[in-house]
Amino acid sequence: MPNNLLITGLPGTGKTTLIMHLAERLPERKIAGFYTQEIRKGGRRQGFELVDFEGGRQVLSHVSRKSPHRVGKYGVDVDGFERYLGRVDLIHSVADLLVIDEIGKMECLSQQFVRLVDRLLTGDTPLVATIAMKGGGVIAEIKRRSDVRIMELTPANRDRLLPGLIAMTGLR
Repeated sequence: MPNNLLITGLPGTGKTTLIMHLAERLPERKIAGFYTQEIRKGGRRQGFELVDFEGGRQVLSHVSRKSPHRVGKYGVDVDGFERYLGRVDLIHSVADLLVIDEIGKMECLSQQFVRLVDRLLTGDTPLVATIAMKGGGVIAEIKRRSDVRIMELTPANRDRLLPGLIAMTGLR
């Protein structure tokens, strides 16, 4: 059984919410990693912020960010993201479970992140990550790996996926 679980699904199906519920259901376990929150103003999405399980934060992208790295209308702060990854330091973590939300187009602009994901996938600590449903290159390569199991989150299975996800991590 693969040590790595990848959760995919269309935008808005609840991948981040599932990650958060997973962490809440494992309060006695040490979890390291980060999840992504939308930055909203006036009801409109302005960007994305990374939040780690220790409370650290880093803006990943924003509509007003001037950057040569763009995904849609968002300027991506690749340098800030890489500094953040150094602070989170998942390679040397003694966590029971590693969580990454998400392996997506913005995050994969960072070669440091791509290398980190590869190292985590080959490590001993279980990894649960969300991954973009669409995407070529690195995203497609990760999905083809033999050491990952992919679960698709849909509105139909959203409420019953969490218990199975917990069981697959082996952490209970």
